Amino acid sequence: MNSREVMLREIGLTPIWRARGVPGAVGDSTATKIAASDADIAVTIAEPAVTAVATPAAVPETPSAELPVDGAPGQLAHHDRAATIANMSWDELTASIAKCTACKLCKTRTNTVPGVGDRSPLWMVIGEAPGEQEDKRGEPFVGKAGQLLDAMLAAVGKKRGDGVYIANVIKCRPPGNRNPEPDEIAACEPYLRRQIALAQPKLLLAAGKFSAQTLLNREDTVGAMRASGGNYESIPVVVTYHPSYLLRTPTEKAKAWDDLMKACTLVP
Repeated sequence: MNSREVMLREIGLTPIWRARGVPGAVGDSTATKIAASDADIAVTIAEPAVTAVATPAAVPETPSAELPVDGAPGQLAHHDRAATIANMSWDELTASIAKCTACKLCKTRTNTVPGVGDRSPLWMVIGEAPGEQEDKRGEPFVGKAGQLLDAMLAAVGKKRGDGVYIANVIKCRPPGNRNPEPDEIAACEPYLRRQIALAQPKLLLAAGKFSAQTLLNREDTVGAMRASGGNYESIPVVVTYHPSYLLRTPTEKAKAWDDLMKACTLVP
């Protein structure tokens, strides 16, 4: 059994079906048997080292962002803040996120979760919001969903920190892991935009509804956005299910595998 088959087995996509005449190719994933046990996605993955980033001597202040209201001072403050963020370096951005008070999530977070990985990546994975473990450690995708994401990436020869950067739309954990609210997404969106501008990835993998809706500026379902895809400022966007959803609904893993194959076709 080769390494690809091992990884596919670990994320629950077994047995491996091969296309005729194409050695090693994965065939029709709709015929793939999907394991329904969480044990099927339990993998041992070395935890990536988290590199501390020194705060620069002079960091532009991040003004408190009120909800934008046409003609109100909050509208100007919002635009000024977005313009300031749009000119930040990586280190300035990280420091600004760490002290951000632009929405109510600053009152309940333990740590901010800016992002991690290769800052000049081919792929940039965008999730939705930090969970409990991410809030404790200040790094995205470090719980069970993170283990599954790492296994999925490994199955197509990718690895966080090596050609892959991982971030979330929201940089602070919503209480109780609830869905992010529109004002919270609006407050964090300038940070995400700047991260993408700095990283200049060749492909964006949007994991989950809120990530896909933010990048594609659409209100469709994940299923609809998976089918059509789209672009973010000329960067191709491939939409897939969030790993935490796949843990709850393992029968959808075959669709996620199709999404990874689509991404590999666009940007190997």
